[in-house]
Amino acid sequence: MSVVEAVSYLMLLVATVVKQLGGSELGVSILGPIHGVLYLVFAVLVVIAREPLRWPWTKAFFALVIGSLPLGGFWLDQQWLAPAEASAQTER
Repeated sequence: MSVVEAVSYLMLLVATVVKQLGGSELGVSILGPIHGVLYLVFAVLVVIAREPLRWPWTKAFFALVIGSLPLGGFWLDQQWLAPAEASAQTER
């Protein structure tokens, strides 16, 4: 979900640049709410996954902060989520 949220963020940024350059506002008006909902889903999933991942609340908080940065979702997926998933697979 962090990657999906990051892609929507990048698409929204592109739409914002197009709008600022005198283009259509349609992209921002469509992608803004979509990105907002995706970020909320991401936030809920971080809270739900916190316990199975054995993350303290501080790490979950930082995951939410990192996820709110452009490209942060990609970093989060590669640096925190993929290793945690691999570790969980090894424990099974």
